[in-house]
Amino acid sequence: MILDDIVRDKRKRLEESKKKISEGEMKRLAMASERQSVSFYEALAKPGLSIIGEFKKASPSMGVIKSKIELTDRIDQYNEAVDAISCLTEEDYFNGSIAYLKQIREMSDLPIIRKDFIIDEYQIYEAKTIGADAILLIAAILDDKEMKVFYDLAYHLGMDVLVEVHDEEEMQRALHLQAKIIGVNNRNLKDFTISLETTKRLSELVTEGTVFVSESGVTTEEDIAFLKGCKVNALLIGRAFMESENPRELAKSWKQIFD
Repeated sequence: MILDDIVRDKRKRLEESKKKISEGEMKRLAMASERQSVSFYEALAKPGLSIIGEFKKASPSMGVIKSKIELTDRIDQYNEAVDAISCLTEEDYFNGSIAYLKQIREMSDLPIIRKDFIIDEYQIYEAKTIGADAILLIAAILDDKEMKVFYDLAYHLGMDVLVEVHDEEEMQRALHLQAKIIGVNNRNLKDFTISLETTKRLSELVTEGTVFVSESGVTTEEDIAFLKGCKVNALLIGRAFMESENPRELAKSWKQIFD
């Protein structure tokens, strides 16, 4: 499965990273950071629809994405129309880089989530060091103990956590963790099929006070209208924004559907 391949290669990347900057040094850098994180939770929890605008160069399902605008223009537009930014930092399958997140951090005051396959505390310390305000934890690649340790560490460092699920069992695990932000990935990470029905189905399990995010496969006004009935607080938009010449206007028009 592609997910297993991603995690395998991520472990190899981590070995290389730790040779350049040791675990102890990365922890020291994170603990020494004086930057005050911007609340990812508050950006999504406010009334109305919140949108997380994503920056990614590629994905296993779509291949290389041909962005129609430059990064600087994209972030300028995001600053005017979205509520948070997602930046892919996974190198081998999404062509991501921590360098992109650092660059975006210099260009925006919006909260930024590091979107990656987190399997080691090192990556959480690194996220803090490079200026992320939140991290993604994918239930499908973590056991309960790992998820708890990583979740607590992120909050100890002043960051928020988006716990990503894609079925009922993973949703129950996220709820047991008392995750403040839960995202449903409409794309099955094992076979990459997409169904917005996943969000609808799992919305019935969401508890009061939890910020509920729908991720992946949101590309049309019809998708937005459908998700309006699924009690979502926020949408994470990747492909539609990356392929749009004007993501600012697209975000504004989609928010109006929720008004």
